[in-house]
Amino acid sequence: MKRLIRNSLVALNNRLFLLSMIPFFLASVPSHAQYQPSEDNIKSRKEFSDCKFGIFLHWGIYSMFGQGEWYMNDAGIDCQEYAKAASGFYPSRFDADEWISIFKNAGAKYICFTTRHHDSFSMFDTKFSDYNIVKATPFKRDVVKELAEACRKQDMRLHLYYSHLDWTREDYYPLGSTGHRTGRKHHGEWASYYQFMNNQLTELLTNYGPIGAIWFDGMWDQPDGFDWKLKEQYELIHSLQPACLVGNNHHKIPNPGEDFQMFERDLPGENHAGFSKDSQVGDLPLETCQTMNGMWGYRIKDQNYKSVKELVRLLVSTVGKGANLLINIGPQPNGEIPALAVDRLQGMGNWLNTYGETIYGTTAGLIQKAPWGTTTLKGNKMYVHILSDVMPEYITLSLNKKMGSVVDYDSKQKVEFQKIKNGYLIYTKGLSVLTDKILEVTLL
Repeated sequence: MKRLIRNSLVALNNRLFLLSMIPFFLASVPSHAQYQPSEDNIKSRKEFSDCKFGIFLHWGIYSMFGQGEWYMNDAGIDCQEYAKAASGFYPSRFDADEWISIFKNAGAKYICFTTRHHDSFSMFDTKFSDYNIVKATPFKRDVVKELAEACRKQDMRLHLYYSHLDWTREDYYPLGSTGHRTGRKHHGEWASYYQFMNNQLTELLTNYGPIGAIWFDGMWDQPDGFDWKLKEQYELIHSLQPACLVGNNHHKIPNPGEDFQMFERDLPGENHAGFSKDSQVGDLPLETCQTMNGMWGYRIKDQNYKSVKELVRLLVSTVGKGANLLINIGPQPNGEIPALAVDRLQGMGNWLNTYGETIYGTTAGLIQKAPWGTTTLKGNKMYVHILSDVMPEYITLSLNKKMGSVVDYDSKQKVEFQKIKNGYLIYTKGLSVLTDKILEVTLL
């Protein structure tokens, strides 16, 4: 009986101890567990991941200055003087249908458009600020509406960029690390700014049809620990459109409520640009954004566009890491896509017309990065992408899977290979050197 009582007391104490530890265990559970995406959201994630290639568009009144999208901050322009540019903004050559046709022919599956950048100017018809393209410019057209309609007609997915940061509004306070020289003389209340953002997000998710994603930027302006009230904001987005994905360019691991992880000017897991030192690659869909030339917004002197070969290899390397490539273009102030950008897009489209099977709908390669290139995977097919200007005699694949056959993707001719310890050798001597020489491997 004493032993039974003692055992019972021990069991009771153990239960009490476990109960006392529940708060600790709950606190230890990753915060992502608190957010459960809807079925529509999960479906949207898969559709997004399969896209692989999108077009980023930085366009606003900053294009008129021809100095890039950070001109207001970098040059210390008074926000009231800067705003006067709106009265002259008349992009007479803007044609949403033509834009989307160019992007579709390039092989892009979605666009991401800057609805409101850090300068605070809204590129859509909003009731919550007169500082917008309809009310403040002689153009008086809602370009987001026109782009949304063009995307629907041409089966293009629409994502919307929205800035958390503001260099003009006085209720964006306390100020962060930028925007100190833009002439704001008074301080408003953060609660007012937060409500303003949510009001505009509600408009964007109510008035423009299905939106594939909201792409946030600017959170990095404030120090760590600043309360952006992301939980409530993300819940608002998902309540308005459950399938709408949320991404945030904060350069850190994803927060609860985010549906994809983005990397600025870097491939996932790399940090050459210096933005991703605190950003470990998670298990959400991935996206890398990169500029086609040097700037995001239009800069008249920036004609240093990447070549078609560089862009194709960037796309392939990104997809090999399991991510989408969001390549940026800064449209001209007259509404046209720069001619050099159109040329590069045509080249990418020509390549994707031939090799898109090895890109769209694939997953991260079994070999994501090697001296010779990368791989992509679709079912039992592994596509070996040789991104080299000099064809090696052979390439080595560290692989646990069993290879059944290897063929040249273009000619369908067999390519010799040999099993070695921890992988395979593929004999590539004599194969033609291309922007991307592709071999199709059948896995057993």
